[in-house]
Amino acid sequence: MDAPTPPPVVDLAGAVVLQVLPALGGGGVERGTVEMAQAIARAGGVALVASAGGRMVPQVEAAGGRNLALPLDTKNPLAIWRNAALLEAVIRAEGVRLVHARSRAPAWSAFLAARRAGVPFVTTYHGAYNENVPGKRAYNAVMARGERVIAISRFIAGLIVARHHVDPARIRIIPRGVDPAVFNPDAVAEDRVRRLAETWHLPPGRPVAMLPGRLARWKGQSLFLRALAGRDAVGVLVGDARQHAPYARELAAEARRLGADLRLVGHCDDMPAALTLADVVVSASIEPEAFGRVVIEAQAMARPVIAPAHGGAAETVEDGTTGLLVPPGDAAALRAALDRVLAMPSESRAALGARARAAVRARYTVAAMQAATLGVYCEVLGTAGSGPTT
Repeated sequence: MDAPTPPPVVDLAGAVVLQVLPALGGGGVERGTVEMAQAIARAGGVALVASAGGRMVPQVEAAGGRNLALPLDTKNPLAIWRNAALLEAVIRAEGVRLVHARSRAPAWSAFLAARRAGVPFVTTYHGAYNENVPGKRAYNAVMARGERVIAISRFIAGLIVARHHVDPARIRIIPRGVDPAVFNPDAVAEDRVRRLAETWHLPPGRPVAMLPGRLARWKGQSLFLRALAGRDAVGVLVGDARQHAPYARELAAEARRLGADLRLVGHCDDMPAALTLADVVVSASIEPEAFGRVVIEAQAMARPVIAPAHGGAAETVEDGTTGLLVPPGDAAALRAALDRVLAMPSESRAALGARARAAVRARYTVAAMQAATLGVYCEVLGTAGSGPTT
């Protein structure tokens, strides 16, 4: 089994780092928080997280961190102001030396608290936040107020400069990452795959086209169904449907109308096994993804990927080499790409997957993300690492 490259050794020497986000329910922001809690603890620091809690709290604790339960999952202006006082008290009581904010509403609280307490403030700009109502740009701007602003893709870095006129010298581009030892096709036992196939009632012998991601219109599930219509492939939508039941019912009805064979399987705790079931993995987002972790997870599993040619996917997929890029929102182009991938000889599909996995291992690992983020902390704190491991 291959293993990720170890990060450089960084000594935080007991420095207390506080990450702030709304809750720990699940998602890319939350996973990044857990991964950095692990990196901080391994570097000798104290990893604190402030959030309203959620199902990933045990993961923070297993990573060596500690969650401080605060009501940060609100956008109410008065609550944001009150939360600033709560966070200031935490900063002073815990001896926090750096605050890292990952989401807008709690970032405003964290920004005010850090300024009052006189500690450095760092942000990760996780999304291409919309500006569809007056004042939204000003609300979003807190994510660009860090002493260092971490952009999760070149696309996001450009957006930060264009919208908020941030000096590029303050921006650090740090892509998200996966653990290639976990997302490893050689490490997934057959029984894990078989159990999922049986649970999802996947018919043997038929190709599987999979779109992972939360159920949201901008994620392009409807576009995926239109591209799938009339194909022999079984479409699998992986993502929690409980909070989006009306949309899930709408998608099921659309699949029946189009004659697309669809499985709405809900949340999956074993994505490596899920991706192993896929003959092709699709990202169909109509709006640009800030990064798109699903794409690199699928690539790490050596799956052929089709993605829209915008946002982060345009950086993580090399068209024709590590996957296929299609014009955003174009069902006909997505359908043609599906046909192309599913018609490939198995050797060609395997070669495409192998190139994709190699690209992820070279550029998009958790270890690389952790090391680069620790480097930002050291920059801001004025400390230095002891150099790379051998």
